Amino acid sequence: MSAGGRDRTPTQVLVLGGGLAGVATALQLGEEGVAVTLVDRNDYHQFQPLLYQVATSQLPAEDIARPHRTIFADYPSVEVVTADVVAANLSERTLRLSDGQTLSGSHLVMAAGARPNFFGVPGAAEHAFPLYSVADAERLRLHLQRLLRQATAGDAPAAGALDVVVVGGGPTGVETAGALGELMAALHETGRLDQPGQITIVDRGSTLLAPFSDKAHDYAARKLTEAGATVKLGIGVTAVHPDRVEFDDGSEIPAGTVVWGGGESGSAVAQSAGPASGRGGRLDVRPDLTIDGYPGVYAVGDVANVPSSEGDAALPQLGSVAQQSGRWAAENILREFRDEPRKPFAYKDKGIMAMIGRNAAVAEVGKRHHSVEGPVAFAAWLGLHAILLSGAHSKADAFLTWAWDYFDRDHAATLEASSAPRRIAWSEDEQDVPHISLELGEPTSPTGEASSCC
Repeated sequence: MSAGGRDRTPTQVLVLGGGLAGVATALQLGEEGVAVTLVDRNDYHQFQPLLYQVATSQLPAEDIARPHRTIFADYPSVEVVTADVVAANLSERTLRLSDGQTLSGSHLVMAAGARPNFFGVPGAAEHAFPLYSVADAERLRLHLQRLLRQATAGDAPAAGALDVVVVGGGPTGVETAGALGELMAALHETGRLDQPGQITIVDRGSTLLAPFSDKAHDYAARKLTEAGATVKLGIGVTAVHPDRVEFDDGSEIPAGTVVWGGGESGSAVAQSAGPASGRGGRLDVRPDLTIDGYPGVYAVGDVANVPSSEGDAALPQLGSVAQQSGRWAAENILREFRDEPRKPFAYKDKGIMAMIGRNAAVAEVGKRHHSVEGPVAFAAWLGLHAILLSGAHSKADAFLTWAWDYFDRDHAATLEASSAPRRIAWSEDEQDVPHISLELGEPTSPTGEASSCC
């Protein structure tokens, strides 16, 4: 749906962002018949934890992006407006759209997501590929596919053209490096590539997957090394060029591709909405997810610094935090409608996990973060992602079927550069297809925001 008319009568709740947090808020309120207007620049919800699989041609982009109209088909009180938001005013609880229209509400939920943070590294914004949206993942996939097709067609690549530097040792970086390492190895073992590209993962810290246990740190480094990747720790990137990367120790390595997973900050529209930005350019919120000094305004998901109930530190930017905080904001809004006091957000920690490759995963599950790895960790990864997906797809079992078939193989990836990724059979309805728009040429500034809302 799209906005019609110059201005609108205030809706009860205005939600900015159609990611995990925004969708969770709208679904919860829609269950109660509350009038909601959800605004996002795209007509689909994207499932970020699987972006790396789109980027490495393991899944088509359409499989992790579901149209909002399908998600809310059974929620008549929820209206979806597909539009760019140029400004948010938290004092007035309004959103100004790129066509000049203004939307307002009795309540405003900021779920505007995040964008890559390049930390001022010269050349990073121009030459690195972030991985925060479906469009980002598709641009990276097309870039890699072009390079691999040239190499497998017999064209001798320039030195370092197939080499990839992955910046950031968090889950995004580790999962991407693992998938690319398996891909390069498979192409080499099957004779498609005479010389596979070298995958290097770089992080300023002393470990990969820093929030995990020492056991997980060692496991991730070992599995990536076994997949053919090089792990460089305690070193920072000082410049990114089209054909190489420079580091703060004075060294440099050739690379035709740089994947940026080195951090994120709150979306631009949130940073100019009124309140001073907190850590990471995000909005600081109270324990009940409201913003101090802005009655009727909530912030959830990756755009917010959501305080932990066990201390002053903010919760990490995880899908489970986004989804739970979105639902909690909706519950607090419903409490306001009933003239009941709001309640502090109580996060149910399901653990943290990362997929390193086929049959190789690490997970720390439960409140105490019990550490597991290998097939057991994969099962935990699978279970959590099925739970998260159930809020956006009606057939999470399709994901389970696909995943077990995909990861239960006893050999490395056999994907060829010219092959099409296998689809997850979410639905046979042709209307259940998102409209993913991106420039198909080489991006000169491949930037994007996680929620792609504004």
